Amino acid sequence: MIILKNKAELMLMRDSGKIAALARATGGEMAKAGVTTAAIDAKIRQVIRSHGATPSFLGYGGFPGSACISVNDEVIHGIPSDRVLKDGDIVKIDVGAFYKGFHSDCAATFAVGQVSEEALKLIAVTEESFRQGMAKAVPDARLGDISAAVQAYVEANGFSVVREYVGHGVGRELHEDPSLPNFGTPGRGVRLRSGMTLAIEPMVNVGVYDVRVLSDDWTVVTADGKLSAHYENTVAITDNGPVILTAL
Repeated sequence: MIILKNKAELMLMRDSGKIAALARATGGEMAKAGVTTAAIDAKIRQVIRSHGATPSFLGYGGFPGSACISVNDEVIHGIPSDRVLKDGDIVKIDVGAFYKGFHSDCAATFAVGQVSEEALKLIAVTEESFRQGMAKAVPDARLGDISAAVQAYVEANGFSVVREYVGHGVGRELHEDPSLPNFGTPGRGVRLRSGMTLAIEPMVNVGVYDVRVLSDDWTVVTADGKLSAHYENTVAITDNGPVILTAL
């Protein structure tokens, strides 16, 4: 069941989103050579809690971190650890905050020091594919319009979109209906309505779109070992167009 939010609820989600966005930005600022992913996770947890919120991911399904921190060929769900970032890495930081009854969810990919031209293009294409999809998030459009826009932009730039993991609704629950693939056909899927809140999150690979899960039962990596990027925001569909709730 898709749950529509009223104006008051959207305002609460915006408050939650600001906290998540701040935590994401703080993590990105820390993404430098010599820093561990555990140190980034600890700072993100501190930021979220200092604003009266709780990390949405901590303990979710048994996940041990406050953020998912995935490096290079790791697509999503990387577990924070004593892994030390090094020059040339790309690191995906995925953050959720729960505040006054509502979750928000956002992610971005950050370059550590000097990275390859391919990595820079991948990061830029992934973020722009989000914006291409978000532009279709308007009342009376179809869910497939968002999916198709993401896929078309990614594939036009020579990359692939992950099929196995998708975006989703978000609100009082971290994951709500509907599921939102990053691939699809325009004009298909549920009709979009004002008050819907969606986590639009392209996951984009340099090589094949196939992925596998590591033995920790969490970390998802590309099947061919090539780079992957991730970009996400919680977006509200309104009569005045899409609004990013996870913005500073």
